[in-house]
Amino acid sequence: MRLGACTHKGKVRDLNEDAFYVTENDIQLFAVADGMGGHNAGEVASETAIHTIAEYINKNKEMINSKDSILALLKEAVQKANEHVYHKAEKNTGYKGMGTTLTVALLLTKIYLAHVGDSRAYLIEEEKISQITDDHSLVAELLKNGTITEDEAKVHPQRNMITRAIGTDKKVKIDLYSSPVKKGDILVLCTDGLSNLMEDWEIRDKFLKSPSIDLACNELVQLANDRGGVDNITVIAVQI
Repeated sequence: MRLGACTHKGKVRDLNEDAFYVTENDIQLFAVADGMGGHNAGEVASETAIHTIAEYINKNKEMINSKDSILALLKEAVQKANEHVYHKAEKNTGYKGMGTTLTVALLLTKIYLAHVGDSRAYLIEEEKISQITDDHSLVAELLKNGTITEDEAKVHPQRNMITRAIGTDKKVKIDLYSSPVKKGDILVLCTDGLSNLMEDWEIRDKFLKSPSIDLACNELVQLANDRGGVDNITVIAVQI
């Protein structure tokens, strides 16, 4: 298994409100979060969510034994993260309204994912890249119902508006996925600071053509900055 990760505040924002987690032990856990809120509230939301996820899953790793229990573990961890972010916002007026996207992956014989918001998970298989997660955003809904085209979506003035987030309500609806993987496949997690400035094929080609996964992550972040760096940028990749 080969790993890479890179994050940057971009060229416009004062703070990097993205957060990420890359496995530090025998549990192959990966996560990205893109915080939102005034002052440093977005940073607090994303860091709180990532810390809660990592702590909860590592404390309950005995549940990693079947598809149903793994997905249940991910769902419980994300609900716990939602509670922690929500209660922090309730207790501190400076954090009022804060929230974060969250995309979490457990890599076993399959990829297991929990997802809220518009950060993304991709899978690169040989020459093909597929977006596993669905964006919880206004633009995604407009695309789905045919109100706008894909070209219009790329320049829509409200393309950063998300319809679901961690911490903005007491309960959150969580998307859960499981996907088969094989040796050589590459799992990519990223925030919209990257995906909004890239075509999917560009992400694919960077990983297929770069000499290392880590270098590809750094090159993608640099490319996003070269294209304006209008948001915080984070990408994680792991090759099975």
